[in-house]
Amino acid sequence: MSGDLLAATTARPKIPREPRGRRLAWLDALRGIAALCVVYAHFSTRVLPHIHNAVYDVFDPGLYGVLVFFLVSGYIVPASLERRGSVRTFWISRIFRLFPLFVFAIGAVLLLHEFGWASVRDANQNVTASVFSHIFMLNELLGQTNIIVVLWTLSYEMVFYVLLTALFTAGLHKRSGTYAATFAVGALLLGGLLPTFFLSYRSFGLTPIAVAGDIFIVGGVAVAVATRGLPRALGAWVAAATGLVLVAVNGRKSPYEGLTILALMFTGTMLYRAEQGQMSRWRAAIVAIGIFGAAMAAGFWHIPGTVPQDQTALVQREWVVSVALAGLTLAIGLALRNLRVPTVLAWLGLVSYSVYLLHPLLLDVYDSVSFAPGYNQPTWLQAAAGPVFLAVLLACCAGTYYLVEAPMQRLGRRVAAGLDARLRPDRPEAAETPTS
Repeated sequence: MSGDLLAATTARPKIPREPRGRRLAWLDALRGIAALCVVYAHFSTRVLPHIHNAVYDVFDPGLYGVLVFFLVSGYIVPASLERRGSVRTFWISRIFRLFPLFVFAIGAVLLLHEFGWASVRDANQNVTASVFSHIFMLNELLGQTNIIVVLWTLSYEMVFYVLLTALFTAGLHKRSGTYAATFAVGALLLGGLLPTFFLSYRSFGLTPIAVAGDIFIVGGVAVAVATRGLPRALGAWVAAATGLVLVAVNGRKSPYEGLTILALMFTGTMLYRAEQGQMSRWRAAIVAIGIFGAAMAAGFWHIPGTVPQDQTALVQREWVVSVALAGLTLAIGLALRNLRVPTVLAWLGLVSYSVYLLHPLLLDVYDSVSFAPGYNQPTWLQAAAGPVFLAVLLACCAGTYYLVEAPMQRLGRRVAAGLDARLRPDRPEAAETPTS
């Protein structure tokens, strides 16, 4: 008895492990801020033009917002893959996380379009190509108009996921700094030389490229998820190579933008590795500064060839400041990550995907309302329109999150667990390689 008492009094007290949700709340806060910036970028064109113009004289809040989204995705998504160690579980998680709301939003657009309350943005000009290009969210890279204006970012997310999968199957996934630097140098040196729409418009046509893109990327991912060993690696690398080709020569965005996006996503991954102690923090900071410098220089150099001469200086300034602010935002988030995050910001991050996808639909409805405040309305009425619009948007997003997103995410976890119970758990034997 005395021995047990002595052991109990001398044993180290167990420190409760901080809940994972709280540890990631700072990322939710960044996502929430980014979502609000994108909403402002689109809504501010309708009210208070003097404020809109003043903001855009300094930076582009929409560009800033999506770059923060990409940095956050780069930081957290590879961690999800590596923590589970399963290609199958990773893709089930991604599909159940992204596609239910994606399908819901597209269905809502089509329904609103039938009532004359929303635009399909010329996606009905070539229905076959549009359908195939949207199947796996690759529309931005398959030469087709995005049926919802913000969907273009999801195309780059998909390419990032297939790249991660391929690198993971080969045991090369920890060289994040190398990949980030490579894409940044590519944006700087090749960003003005590579073509856009080359495959869809100048070579093979919209529908053939849309179908081929789906076959190689969706098929490659399916093989990677369903098989093991060499077939899995081959499927993943076919998908990844196809995605890289599309980014390089067939995107709607200028090549310097597409390559910069991939550079920043891998930069987010590199900073995650530094935070986890997998590489030197000082080294990661120096590499990140170089990457952001190259990204800013790439835009500054190549923008004159993509915009009218009288807009060049403005667009250059918006690009440089937006990229710099996005990097600074992630740096501040990392520095403050251990502080308590306001509940409202954390919640806003949870519903940020709904905010991102649904606000263009609500804007279409807003534009169809004859009495909606516009430039010609009194200033007080224009100012009041913003909070009202935001309140309605957040109410809608709360509904889609709790009724669509959250249930489908839970279903995805159950599906993954069920497959692991019925099949041998998918744990690739990825060789550990030096980080860089």
